[in-house]
Amino acid sequence: MLHGRPYSETSLLLDFFTEHEGRVRVLAKGARSRRSNLKGCLQPFTPLLIRWSGRGEIKTLRDAEPISLALPLTGSVLYSGLYVNELLSRLLEQGAAYPALFFDYLQCLQALAASEYTPECALRRFELALLTNMGYGVDYLHCAGSGEPVSDTMTYRYREEKGFIASLVVDHYSFTGYELKALANSEFPDQVTLKAAKRFTRIALKPYLGGKPLKSRELFRQFVRKKTDNPNKKNEN
Repeated sequence: MLHGRPYSETSLLLDFFTEHEGRVRVLAKGARSRRSNLKGCLQPFTPLLIRWSGRGEIKTLRDAEPISLALPLTGSVLYSGLYVNELLSRLLEQGAAYPALFFDYLQCLQALAASEYTPECALRRFELALLTNMGYGVDYLHCAGSGEPVSDTMTYRYREEKGFIASLVVDHYSFTGYELKALANSEFPDQVTLKAAKRFTRIALKPYLGGKPLKSRELFRQFVRKKTDNPNKKNEN
């Protein structure tokens, strides 16, 4: 489940990301009632087997069954997961299949849940996969002006709908060939490439997201502020 909100007194309106039909919106009638057997399983990061009916934009949920335990996303990593879910809810066309992205999504959540992975690497890889699956095509390995392979030490400035062009200008839109090769491989061996990846995905996703801010980012900022205000507060969980 990507997102859910109350609908009437006892129901929920839910967005699911499915393997074969992409993002699907369903109405879960009575899911908020005390006697509903769906109440416990309709949670983010819980793999589900679901069944629905209907032909309109909003389907009717008939059944939902968890096929494994929810992935253990807690603390700051929880907000990373919410961020990924919000991207999918806002950017994916409803009813369009994204089978490759579905497994990229699962891999991202598993990486976030694993302590040996850093959230930043998992998020950057997923953002790049999302852009690719949305049809965003860019050649990281060749200069868009000359067609020559990029050089590690040269600087290339990103131009929307054109690509990376060799330039002496160094600003927010500039990347070295070394950083572009890291983007091409979705591998970030150091902080330099990791920061460059974050900067690029912010640039590339901005036209799709528009001016509406991401709720997950604001929730994360509030989480960080609370931790800063209470540095000695013990974790009660």
